Amino acid sequence: MAKGGNIRAEIGYTRETGKQPYFYANAHEKDYVPLAPVEMEIRDARALDCTLDREGFTLVQHESALADLTDMDAVAKEHSLEIAELLKQVTGADHVAMTPGGILRYSERSGKTGSTDNSHPARFAHVDMSRSAAAEARAKSAPEGKTIARSAQYNVWRVLTPPPQDVPLALCAWPSVGQEDLIDCLAIFDPPGGAPEWSFGNYVIRHNPGHQWHYYSNMTPEEAIIFKTSESDPGRAQLMPHGAVDNPLAGDDAPARMSLEMRGTCYWFG
Repeated sequence: MAKGGNIRAEIGYTRETGKQPYFYANAHEKDYVPLAPVEMEIRDARALDCTLDREGFTLVQHESALADLTDMDAVAKEHSLEIAELLKQVTGADHVAMTPGGILRYSERSGKTGSTDNSHPARFAHVDMSRSAAAEARAKSAPEGKTIARSAQYNVWRVLTPPPQDVPLALCAWPSVGQEDLIDCLAIFDPPGGAPEWSFGNYVIRHNPGHQWHYYSNMTPEEAIIFKTSESDPGRAQLMPHGAVDNPLAGDDAPARMSLEMRGTCYWFG
């Protein structure tokens, strides 16, 4: 197993040109994201006590009862229920609305990158949804007949391959992110098979030397990172910048990373 600890790696920042960036879930040859990578220190968060409402992310122990987390039908039917219960336990929410499907992603060395829908690792730092798109999504999935005091969206990210990770997930602590660091962008989803394209607003990230980046070294499939992707309470962490980075501590024989993302929206009743 590779040694853990802080690393230095390039973060895929975006250069602002006056033209709105956009990217596709699959057809990345059509993207317009003018990258301006910067090498940054990325702290190993295993040595830290990171919380969802302060930094915007945390690591939890969680073992699925599902034997095969690449079986996407079973993931949608069974694993989504496990993740809903996990989010309730971790956040104390009254209700969780899950996006039932999961997203498998593969590092480039696997040879499987792009083999399934939206399966490329995100090589540019980004936030999953803009404030307005996230607020609309939270309102749309809110349970009927309830007074909502607070709502928040979460991503639950886990590896399905053994450590070390050749391409771990890096997350930028929310207190180090300024509004001026967020560049309006458009995420375009182009499902295979000729289904209609659809899109929503999100953000790519302008470089700020004050950004505090983190990752978790040597993750196992029995662990998961939970990170905040939007939040109705402006006093709490939200809009987490994140992206894939190369791990200089992983040797050439490190397994190619495969990961699974699950997404859910939490609601607290008034």
